[in-house]
Amino acid sequence: MQTRRRLLTHLLAAAGAASLGGGAVRAQDAKRMIRIVVGFPAGGGTDVIARLVAERVKVPFASSVIVENRPGAAARASVDYVKAAEADGSTLLFTPDFPITLYPHSFRSLSYDPMRDLVPVAAGAKSMLSYAVGPAVPDSVTTLASFVKWCRDNPKGAQYATTAAGGTPHFVGVMFANAAGLAMTPVHYRGGAPALQDLIGGHVPASINPIGETMAQAQSGGIRILAVTGAERSRFLPNVPTMREQGFDVVVEPWLGFFAPARTPPQTVRMLAAAINDVAKSKEFAESLAKFGNDPALETGEAFTKTVRTDLERWAGIVKASGFVAVD
Repeated sequence: MQTRRRLLTHLLAAAGAASLGGGAVRAQDAKRMIRIVVGFPAGGGTDVIARLVAERVKVPFASSVIVENRPGAAARASVDYVKAAEADGSTLLFTPDFPITLYPHSFRSLSYDPMRDLVPVAAGAKSMLSYAVGPAVPDSVTTLASFVKWCRDNPKGAQYATTAAGGTPHFVGVMFANAAGLAMTPVHYRGGAPALQDLIGGHVPASINPIGETMAQAQSGGIRILAVTGAERSRFLPNVPTMREQGFDVVVEPWLGFFAPARTPPQTVRMLAAAINDVAKSKEFAESLAKFGNDPALETGEAFTKTVRTDLERWAGIVKASGFVAVD
């Protein structure tokens, strides 16, 4: 009798699990840990924002959420890692836009296809870039037009620092140079900090960085921000005009977003997106992001997927026209 009862219990449990459907999160997964994978070292901007989300997000099927740093290959290692992870909602990628939207065009051989190997879950934050000059440029240079004139008068000095070859700041520089009719040389650094150090030290005349990296230095007078790349002025730098306002049609608003491995069940993706969106809508999160010159991004599902596809298509022509090919 006891054996029959045990068998009946197992059959009822199996039937209950089956009734949830293949795309649902199973009850026995209730205590799963979620890892947010970041392709940069701890302490950087992407890592800090990922941790802000991890501290606040409440996912129905997870008991905890942690951040795991997997730097390497200019963030490509993190994409490869998530691509190969279990497609059950327990591993998410948090990344800036360029490994998803730019690398497919700038690398001749890329080990992943972002739209085939990943599924967009939700945007986490958005910002814009700044175009700044330092002491290598005369104090009289206060606009993009005057900087263009200085570059024409000093062609050997027509350079700008970027945070990575093939990244968004690099191609903002390409777009600006094309719009201005200039031949400019990008100088690539392994991150924003060393680029700004050389800008402040007068070793490079200009630098393109997220505004969160340049606001403090601009306030202290170490550098001058000539323009921002948004469609409108940044609320953090209301007195700085956009590039478009100054006659250069360059509009780039980078985002940071969450992605899951392909074949993650749609219901799981929706749960994750809803949980992340709840964080993004909170006043506390917005206030924390503001310290880094970022705003929350409230895009999930189809809307975020459309943004990713649009940016992926947009960069194709820009990268091709530049002739740039990334070196592994």
